[in-house]
Amino acid sequence: METKTRVTVIGLGEMGSAIAKALLDRGHSTTVWNRTASKADPLAAAGAEVAHTAADAVAASPLVIVCLLDSGAVDAVVGTLDAAVEGKVIVNVTSGSPAQARSIAEWARTRGAKYVDGGILGDPSDVGRPNFLLSFSGDRDGFDAHHEVWEDLGTLTYYGEDAGLASVEFLAQVAVGYEFLLGLLHTFALVKAEGADVEGFADRVAGSVGGYVPLVQAFGTAVASGEYGPDLGSLTVQAALMDDLISHRESLGVDTLRMREVKRLMDRRIADGHGDEGFSSLFELLGHA
Repeated sequence: METKTRVTVIGLGEMGSAIAKALLDRGHSTTVWNRTASKADPLAAAGAEVAHTAADAVAASPLVIVCLLDSGAVDAVVGTLDAAVEGKVIVNVTSGSPAQARSIAEWARTRGAKYVDGGILGDPSDVGRPNFLLSFSGDRDGFDAHHEVWEDLGTLTYYGEDAGLASVEFLAQVAVGYEFLLGLLHTFALVKAEGADVEGFADRVAGSVGGYVPLVQAFGTAVASGEYGPDLGSLTVQAALMDDLISHRESLGVDTLRMREVKRLMDRRIADGHGDEGFSSLFELLGHA
């Protein structure tokens, strides 16, 4: 009979609790710890061992999953453990910046621990399902040593030894989502102000989103190569359309800040002699490295 990895979960918010429960359900001996001890009660009833201190929790398992509110909470809890982490694999799925991930990785390395940084795209209710997406980076040996644990939690991707890469992926994916959704809400405001059917419009947008897949891929290729074709049409043509979009929104009292920013970038690019290039060429004005 296969022996499942013993795992410790530090942090029992919604996500940490869901991860711990999924591990228990899949046969992993699981130790949990949380500052507010009562949050461990449901997991204790499900068979988890409850540690009295964070140090006790770390000592209980070779693999320690940290799932806290933010990097400040990670520093406050894990940063005090020092020698307790020696020989452990520390996997931090708390959201944070790439720089923070690299700093924690160095902290762990100097204390004899293997550090893996993780990002999560999914809801607590999705833990253990294929649509629960996990991105990892950092110590490859530490990641590989417990591969079966990650497979028990969802669909995983490893991005490399640089501990900051998972955070880059996570933050970029989340940013795309927020930018898209804010734009969608602005457009709903426009549709509603005209008295049109917002729900019907939403259904049609949902049906057309798949058409953006090749465009996203084409934009990625253009940005990577620095060669910008007309993609959505020349900037000169698009700038004229943008004037119409802005005027329409203004006439209905709908916010135009984002549209004006796009138009400003288009005008700059055209003035620089790139009016024949497409929307993807605006990347050159975004202050990238």
